[in-house]
Amino acid sequence: MIERWVDGVERVAVLTGAGVSTDSGIPDYRGPSGVWTLDPELVKAFTYQSFMADPEVRAAFWQTYHGHPAWSARPNAAHRALADLERSGVAVRVLTQNIDGLQQTAGSNPRKVLELHGTMREVVCTGCDRRTPSEPTMARVDAGDTDPRCVDCGAILKLAVVLFGEHLDPATAGLAERIAANAQLMIAVGTSLRVEPVASLCAVAVNAGHRLVIVNRDPTPYDDLAVEVIREPIGTALPRICAAVAEATRVAR
Repeated sequence: MIERWVDGVERVAVLTGAGVSTDSGIPDYRGPSGVWTLDPELVKAFTYQSFMADPEVRAAFWQTYHGHPAWSARPNAAHRALADLERSGVAVRVLTQNIDGLQQTAGSNPRKVLELHGTMREVVCTGCDRRTPSEPTMARVDAGDTDPRCVDCGAILKLAVVLFGEHLDPATAGLAERIAANAQLMIAVGTSLRVEPVASLCAVAVNAGHRLVIVNRDPTPYDDLAVEVIREPIGTALPRICAAVAEATRVAR
């Protein structure tokens, strides 16, 4: 029953993972048809040390995003439900592991969306730190450039995403912890909760005395901390949850 854990909720944090975007046609990473499930060797391309050391690894990385469905994907029911929840007046913050930008496209205020693992919509130079929109670099990749370099300093370019072996931005990580500690309800949806330190935001919320709800197809390491674990499809579960939170808040007012 949703009612027992939406009562009295005024502040909500939603931790979203790749499962939120699969209904938009974007493959996840660890699912049965996930990017790394189908090609385990590709994990190297998402590891910072390997990426920086090997041009062949960089070529594999850029090829992964050549024609990637995320470039043209549209928000789905889950993204729209979160945007609608914000518009209803509930204080909601989205802490997303996704890099596709679909939550903002769905209508969420960009200031209320914290992109924990960065964004594929920008490219960053590993030398001079210059950030630019992704389109020009991806056009170079599409034209056959397997290892694009910065036009200013000649250093290696990468998408502005956090690779394995890189630290989260300290300011972003600190803000995420504060949000988790202050949200009365934490909803973790479409995430395996196996990537730290982001997954530990669930423990931050629970240790602060708040409720954790997990919506995910597969078991996670944090299931035992949750007041409820929901296995139904995200595209139906999240709109239902968001509607219940909005209604409970409306009634409380």
